[in-house]
Amino acid sequence: MRHISRGITLAALALSAAAIAHPGSKTLVKFEGAIGADPLTGAGGVDVVNVVRGINPGGRAWVLRRLHAAVSTGGHIFARGSGLLLASGDVIGTPGPVTQVAATLACGPANNTATLFNSAPASLDAAGSFRIDSALTQDGINPAVLPPVCDNPVLLIRSVGANGAPGAWFAAGIPDLDDND
Repeated sequence: MRHISRGITLAALALSAAAIAHPGSKTLVKFEGAIGADPLTGAGGVDVVNVVRGINPGGRAWVLRRLHAAVSTGGHIFARGSGLLLASGDVIGTPGPVTQVAATLACGPANNTATLFNSAPASLDAAGSFRIDSALTQDGINPAVLPPVCDNPVLLIRSVGANGAPGAWFAAGIPDLDDND
């Protein structure tokens, strides 16, 4: 019970800090909890690659124990996750060779025409914990201008390649659609 209330308190403080750090911006979309990636999904009785919003999954199953994220109307994301770990193979329970992650927010149709917004890379520690506090961008340079409403929001936590660009997705945030908090 003590760990649960401590986690809730830390999450509330983190999201409050994000709001204070960016006054004048309101929350566009929030995510609470996560779904780990399974690289394959069933389609018509056949396993196919689990592509989400045009982005391929990592090559193995992943879990993400906790995720709290908020994106402001001004284009800033604050996300904190813990327990992003491989769920299979000899490296089970570790982040394997992954040392950095990024977040991608997709707004729009559930096909490959959604608009994608990426965060800057953030460090991933050996326990699978990360903290993203960054402006979103579409081109890797300029701050993004987000739509006034993010239809069909998807937040993907992704690997970061040697070139600094987001790669495969490992986990997806669960949209928090409750306007009462």
